Amino acid sequence: MSADSHATPAASEKFAVYERKRGWTALGLRELWNYRELLYFLTWRDILVRYKQAVLGVAWAMLQPLLTMVVFTVVFNRILGVKSPAADVPYAVFSFTGLLPWQFFAGSLSRCSVSLVGNSNLLTKVYFPRLVIPISAVSAGLVDLGISFVVLIGLMAAYGIAPTWHAVFLPLFVALALVTALAVGLWLSALHVLYRDVGYVIPFLIQLWMFVSPVIYPISEIPAGPLRIAFALNPMTGVIGGFRWALLGQQFPGGYMWISIAVVVPLFVGGLFYFRRMERFFADVV
Repeated sequence: MSADSHATPAASEKFAVYERKRGWTALGLRELWNYRELLYFLTWRDILVRYKQAVLGVAWAMLQPLLTMVVFTVVFNRILGVKSPAADVPYAVFSFTGLLPWQFFAGSLSRCSVSLVGNSNLLTKVYFPRLVIPISAVSAGLVDLGISFVVLIGLMAAYGIAPTWHAVFLPLFVALALVTALAVGLWLSALHVLYRDVGYVIPFLIQLWMFVSPVIYPISEIPAGPLRIAFALNPMTGVIGGFRWALLGQQFPGGYMWISIAVVVPLFVGGLFYFRRMERFFADVV
């Protein structure tokens, strides 16, 4: 018999050794970049699944904020008397501008929070950075945001309102809304794998969050003092105020914006580390 036939497994096979690392290297961001094509395909898959067999297709992305705006205008503006802070900006445009970032955030957070359980077949069969799944769930919402933005431009044109030059800063507020959704979604998605009750809490949390965000009412209506400080701790307060400043030229939410960033950054970093720490249990529990 040849010497090759007696080769030991160690000589004929290759093994990958994974070491537990500490600090920033534990996040595996370089590995995430290596799987960028998978991130693209999962994002594109989420978009196709949502629209492929829908009767109205992408029209849903237009109808949802448009019909919500009509309800808000009738109930809160006409009946309850909530006004836009600027006399030259109708309440319909004011509320739709707030709905634009809010629905992007709410949809992204909802999909991100249940993304791991929804992709349990992938988690148990093949290795890849688990961060790809929640990131793809959040990124897919950018398509809805783009479609809704076209509707907003049409609505502003119908009322004779032109976007201000501040609109060049709009991508920064979109990025802040995306990071906010991902920051909260990382915590909830990891917890959802361990505790299925989280799936029942998420819709209620999103619904409650909307009423403490200045979607329906202007920031100026929030009473000064401890209540306004509490509202400022909501990252979406700065995001929604930033959208209205960029598109409608309303007052820049400087203080709210910096507080939003100060809240989101540690929430996002903490979510990354918590997600990475818990991901070794996902395949066993999911």
